[in-house]
Amino acid sequence: MGTKYLAILAFAVCILKSVAAVPSLSLEKDARRGVITPKVVIISMFSLEAAIWPEQLGLYARNITTPGLSPEYPVVHCDIKGEICQLTTGEGEINAASTIMAFALSRHFDLSYTYFLIAGIAGVNPFHATTGSVTFARYAVQVGLQYEIDIRELPSNYSTGYIPQHSTVPETYPGTVYGTEVFELNAALRDRAIALAKKATLNDTIKAAAYRTKYDYSPANQPPAVVACDTATSDVYFSGNLLSESFGNYTAVLTNGTGVYCSSQQEDNATLESLLRADSAGLVDFSRIIIMRSGSDFDRPPPSETAAYHLLEASQSGTTPALENLYLAGVQIINDVKGNWTDYKYGIKPDNYVGDILNSSGSTTVMDFGPESSD
Repeated sequence: MGTKYLAILAFAVCILKSVAAVPSLSLEKDARRGVITPKVVIISMFSLEAAIWPEQLGLYARNITTPGLSPEYPVVHCDIKGEICQLTTGEGEINAASTIMAFALSRHFDLSYTYFLIAGIAGVNPFHATTGSVTFARYAVQVGLQYEIDIRELPSNYSTGYIPQHSTVPETYPGTVYGTEVFELNAALRDRAIALAKKATLNDTIKAAAYRTKYDYSPANQPPAVVACDTATSDVYFSGNLLSESFGNYTAVLTNGTGVYCSSQQEDNATLESLLRADSAGLVDFSRIIIMRSGSDFDRPPPSETAAYHLLEASQSGTTPALENLYLAGVQIINDVKGNWTDYKYGIKPDNYVGDILNSSGSTTVMDFGPESSD
């Protein structure tokens, strides 16, 4: 009797396990049926950048909580059709990388055909842009990934305390690379985005314009404009003539002289690395990324100010026009993607190399930067 009882019990356990498995399978099927396939995903970095999109684009219609996103910003907002979505990474490289990787792996989204609009405010180089201007990058350079010597212990013949890794002097090509030092984006898509952004009438403020008059050269003292130039990533919020000039020179070195540094921020190389890994897994298309950064402040002071005063005390008043123009320029791009999806669905074919310094994407186009190209 005992053996028979145990056999019946084992059979009952098997039945219960089978029944218990049915709901989870059903949930997985339901999740697949409900997968959102955005045409555009807006990537914001913090609350002020994030706030300009949802109400104006109707992105509170669908709110999806996804595991692994920033604890501060755990929800992806989408319009009713799931065509336009927006998420916020949190500031800094670690937050950006973690959030974007979690998003790319989310079972709630199919990002195979999605265009990514990285849309944030940034510091701007006054020799190439002004506050309120909207910049579009082809290259993103991780200028913070270097050796560093405190300026108080710097050799007298060094122009900066930043030295490329496994090198012995500043502003030379690094002797070793991690792979995240420089990314190149789709120039054809960037150029299309610029043409669309130029249709917008950019806003300005009296206070921002007044501060710009402190600079005795253009474009620093000019009204906001749409500019094609490149972006520098560093977790350190740097400011001043010497650091900014050094990072501009390093941008040129890493891009074989073709990159023009004009915006500074803390996240873009991290975001791009996560999207490139997702591309390698077949989850996204790395050639569908746009970096749009608007100038909220200058990266170096006008002649009448010190670097310390400029960074810590000066009222540059650039944040308001930068945020306003981020939306005004960005919505032109978003509407074009939605309205002309047949042009975008199968991609805007790049005519340049697209990827990282290691060619992780396996591009057959010849890389136009890297240690070989700098010889």
